[in-house]
Amino acid sequence: MENVKTAEVYKQMVKWQGLATAFVTLSMFVIAGLYAAVSAFAGGFAVILGGLAGAFIAKSSDKTHQAGAILIAMLKAEAVKILVIALVLFVTFKVYAHLVPLALIIGLAASAILSGAAFFGLDKK
Repeated sequence: MENVKTAEVYKQMVKWQGLATAFVTLSMFVIAGLYAAVSAFAGGFAVILGGLAGAFIAKSSDKTHQAGAILIAMLKAEAVKILVIALVLFVTFKVYAHLVPLALIIGLAASAILSGAAFFGLDKK
């Protein structure tokens, strides 16, 4: 994958995740109020932040073309992504007293699903 294409994929992924998070946040605000909206935003934000951290790790290891090195870089990036998501969710659980778990899960799921959809959508172009 060429660097320009890689950068485009990351931009599209963040854009789609941001739109999904905004949509779910606004929907939760209308349906269940402010606490649910903040919870949904926290879930989506965790995935966006994790994706950006993983992308940074993957991009920094983008200079080699050996299969083993690429696989290791992908595994490192995925591990960092999961770790960042877990840390953001942990902080959210500890800090936010009015957490609405279902809203958080819906925000997290919408953002996570659309991160994968960005790759498939750009692959069709």
